[in-house]
Amino acid sequence: MEALIIDDENKARALLNTILKECCLEITEVYEAKDLLEGVSLIKQYNPGIVFLDIEMPKYSGLKILEFVDRKDFNFEIVFTTAYSKYAIEAFQLSAVDYLLKPIHWKQVQEAVQKATILLEKNQTYERLLGLSHVLSNPSSYHKIALPVSDGVRFLELNDIICFEADGMYTKVYILNDEDILISKPLKHFENLLRKTSTFFRPHRSYLINITHVKKYINKEGNYIQMDNGVTFSISRQKKDEFISFMNVFQRSN
Repeated sequence: MEALIIDDENKARALLNTILKECCLEITEVYEAKDLLEGVSLIKQYNPGIVFLDIEMPKYSGLKILEFVDRKDFNFEIVFTTAYSKYAIEAFQLSAVDYLLKPIHWKQVQEAVQKATILLEKNQTYERLLGLSHVLSNPSSYHKIALPVSDGVRFLELNDIICFEADGMYTKVYILNDEDILISKPLKHFENLLRKTSTFFRPHRSYLINITHVKKYINKEGNYIQMDNGVTFSISRQKKDEFISFMNVFQRSN
């Protein structure tokens, strides 16, 4: 797989070039560009499999790539390289777009290349970038999450998610008035992603729930939570106290 680095900083390009050549066996060739327009030209010329794209560059931000590359030419994976704000990082995560934080570490680059090798076959880069662009330009979109599915990327309102259920290294997502879907990410991924929301809570090792869809809390013959879709599970005494406290905070803020 060939790689392209688009970054206006000479030292940043040199460092990433060295890491790719010395630490990533999947990479057979590395090209460099100092700005977005030069990078777009090299994309069309060499058709790389992975593009490492800096965000903050003179004239055109890396986020503007959608304006210069047609949908049919998005036959590559993008990994943004950035020292960007935490706000934008959350947008990357919600949109399922990969990124590396500067200063870049070789291990992160290895993982990004391995991930890109797998994702390349799905050809979903364009759709994920559209989602990222929408999230960054519409703060209200932070109420949505991008879920990679077999035929693309599905964007769901967080309020429409009833709960997540662990299924080995996969997670089943229960959706309001819709069929549930299976996502190839562990439950811990979604717990970390939604940790700062005021509505998602993990009361059980196998479940991450949206408390707006809790139908009933049962404290007879053990402690149970029943969701709007009928899913019912037990909750330990320790988690029960956390759950009640979480619910009280939620009710006071709404």
